[in-house]
Amino acid sequence: MPALYTNNQYLCPINQRETDIETDLDRILALADEKTLENQGFTAFLKAQDAAMVDAMVLELDTQISPKIDCTACGNCCKSLMIVVSDEEADRLSGQLNQSRHEFDACYLEKGSNGMMIMNRIPCHFLSANKCTVYEHRFAGCREFPALHIPGFTGRLFTVFMHYGRCPIIFNVVETLKKSMKFVK
Repeated sequence: MPALYTNNQYLCPINQRETDIETDLDRILALADEKTLENQGFTAFLKAQDAAMVDAMVLELDTQISPKIDCTACGNCCKSLMIVVSDEEADRLSGQLNQSRHEFDACYLEKGSNGMMIMNRIPCHFLSANKCTVYEHRFAGCREFPALHIPGFTGRLFTVFMHYGRCPIIFNVVETLKKSMKFVK
């Protein structure tokens, strides 16, 4: 694996052994609770680092870790996230479901006074046996989760740690990032 060069800083390749991957959801939740103070310190530590370097490390870890985790064995995101839906997404999915937009909205959406639409049920209506029944037509918020590929990781730490105890990918990326950055607890 080639080394990365980012902002004139040399990043060593990050190697994640499969045995280091934690996928037990109960254990992840318990560890997340135990590590609350540690993660507050890590958040401060990350904010003091070069953001582009952190983004490169997170992207590399996400690339290594995500393929090792079977999201359909978990489904926690679909069981616990509130998803924002755009008009275009609602139009597209209502068409795929052969419903009028009015029927679709009445069945699946809640509209705020500001016009924002969200799914009206958690877990998601479209989750069945931990699989998305509309996967090819899922909403942008679903497509981008856990958003570790998106630049600006250190600007989203509140959200990252909000999902740290529910998403095995986020949990494992963060824990490996701590080791890779030699974070002192």
